[in-house]
Amino acid sequence: MTDIRMKSVTACQICGSGDLSLVLSMGFIPPVNEVRKSRAPGSDQIAFPLDLLRCGSCHLVQLGVELPAEVLFPVDYPYRSGTTRILRENFAALAAETEALLGPDHKPLVIDIGSNDGTLLNAFAERSFPVHGIEPTGAAEDANARGIETTQAYFTMDTVRDVRSRVGAPGVVTAANVFAHIADVDNVMAAIGNLLAKGGLFISESHYLGALVETVQVDTVYHEHLRYYSLDSLNALFSRHGMEVFRVDRIPTHGGSIRVYAAARGQTPIDPSVPALLDWEARLGLTDGSVFEQLSKRATAVRRALPTLLADLVDQGKRVFGIGAPSRASTLINYAGLDVDLVETVLEVPSSPKIGGLIPGTRIPIEDERRLYAEQPDYALMLSWHIADELMPKLRANGFNGDFLIPLPEVRIVPGDAIPN
Repeated sequence: MTDIRMKSVTACQICGSGDLSLVLSMGFIPPVNEVRKSRAPGSDQIAFPLDLLRCGSCHLVQLGVELPAEVLFPVDYPYRSGTTRILRENFAALAAETEALLGPDHKPLVIDIGSNDGTLLNAFAERSFPVHGIEPTGAAEDANARGIETTQAYFTMDTVRDVRSRVGAPGVVTAANVFAHIADVDNVMAAIGNLLAKGGLFISESHYLGALVETVQVDTVYHEHLRYYSLDSLNALFSRHGMEVFRVDRIPTHGGSIRVYAAARGQTPIDPSVPALLDWEARLGLTDGSVFEQLSKRATAVRRALPTLLADLVDQGKRVFGIGAPSRASTLINYAGLDVDLVETVLEVPSSPKIGGLIPGTRIPIEDERRLYAEQPDYALMLSWHIADELMPKLRANGFNGDFLIPLPEVRIVPGDAIPN
């Protein structure tokens, strides 16, 4: 880790403007998916600054630093999209929506960028679309094993040439929760343009800046996410590459995302969803940036309140277990300065590859969720708080008798007996 090359962002990743202003500082956070096994002092992780900058020209919100892709997305990257029910359902809906848009008799090749374990492409394959994935991590092996043909490589122009020569030009290119992850977005757009067949569609899903601001989802800020898109900033990006957004849907994944359909400029009529969302962004204060002072104040309030509440509970002899170790949990725990003195453990489903490791930047162990029911701590800290309404009844039904702590958008306690089981 000591030789990692960190690149400071001094110009906007979309328009190149140097008019960047700091809208939120998260302090120093380690790479959130670098789950280590050792508790030895020598295993300490390097943390990097995590700041959000806003471009005054095209309004893109972006990180202040870039880390190498091989650090953030190594071959042993643990995330698998197929383990999350909401994502499986979301991708099934995406495939159905795309089929309806194209017509049932038009089944072009679909290529997914950052295809992970092939869950998205499987939804298309079930509707008889030919599919192919591009995925740099070991998840490509999982996809190939399930019959989703996948090229294991980073998404570059060389990869595009190779894939297009072997499988042809796709009529649909998808990028779900990866379009904000790849550095040098101009080269990404150029590669997508070279990959797509004439008249093709590019469909992306990204965590939505509007949702982040609305519900203070600062835990979704980490080094893998280089850009935080609004529809306004996406319009600026696509315009630079001769494309335009013709439809947009707000979807529930990752606490609030947008699904954006884009095509060559003038190719497809603009759906009313596009001007409607642009108007909403302006009223919220995303377009002029006026909302970010409030976001910073609300985030700071959480950073102060959460460890204070946990310390009070521990002083009273209460025990607190964390529930869920998604990437966002690492950001929140480090941002709030939590460790084993406040949160004894973080629990994951038995199949999680993170079990046996530590929350990055801490000594908090990641363990099997069965410990929750065996030991019955006083509180469960819902680190996947954005789906707490779904998770809390399940935990109660499975036998947890304690209360729940919800960290965002404001810190609050939910009595266990108020949750139906």
